[in-house]
Amino acid sequence: MDDWPSIQTWRKTTRKKIVDERLHLAPDQRRAIRHAVETHLKREFPELRDAAIAFYWPIKGEIDLRGLIGELLQGGADIALPVVVTKNAPLEFWSWHPDCKMTRGAGNIPVPRSRVPVMPTVVLIPLLGFDPKGHRLGYGGGYYDRTLAAFRMRPLTIGIGYDFSRLPSIYPQAHDIPLDAIVTESGVIRFEHRYSSRTSLSSSPCYLDEFDDDTDTQH
Repeated sequence: MDDWPSIQTWRKTTRKKIVDERLHLAPDQRRAIRHAVETHLKREFPELRDAAIAFYWPIKGEIDLRGLIGELLQGGADIALPVVVTKNAPLEFWSWHPDCKMTRGAGNIPVPRSRVPVMPTVVLIPLLGFDPKGHRLGYGGGYYDRTLAAFRMRPLTIGIGYDFSRLPSIYPQAHDIPLDAIVTESGVIRFEHRYSSRTSLSSSPCYLDEFDDDTDTQH
């Protein structure tokens, strides 16, 4: 598959299939997977304890890390949520804690009401699918790729997803920025991108023709 219209069609179909599968998980399965992912994160990434962490508010069956985030916050980490401030522009990350006042942001997703920007050193990124090279299939809005491209000093990027989200390829394009690591219930997959040159990330991608209107615009 090497033509963009075919890839777009495949991505849209694959997104729907994975979301459907996530939403049909039984509550006990969801709890077990969440616990396994939290265990891997705490064991394999000790730097989370005192990091500035951007996480995500879970939607559409995404793995819910709010419990772990609460632990890390109590332990001294700084916590932030992604916010769409300007459409088609990089995300901002605003300080979050369990008692802060929230409002509805892009995609009707809760975000902090007060703008207190945080520069994250670690970004936990939800993913629909992923391939063996660390490329992430998101919802098609492009906000995370655009944001990573804009960082002067890129943070550690950790994708969070399910084992069944593994794909032979997402048919990556020039705008698809691979992640540094991916965590599923089975463990951690690390990639070498964190140690390679960042020169290719100097300009922001623009590819909203792929975006599915019925999905979350932050992802």
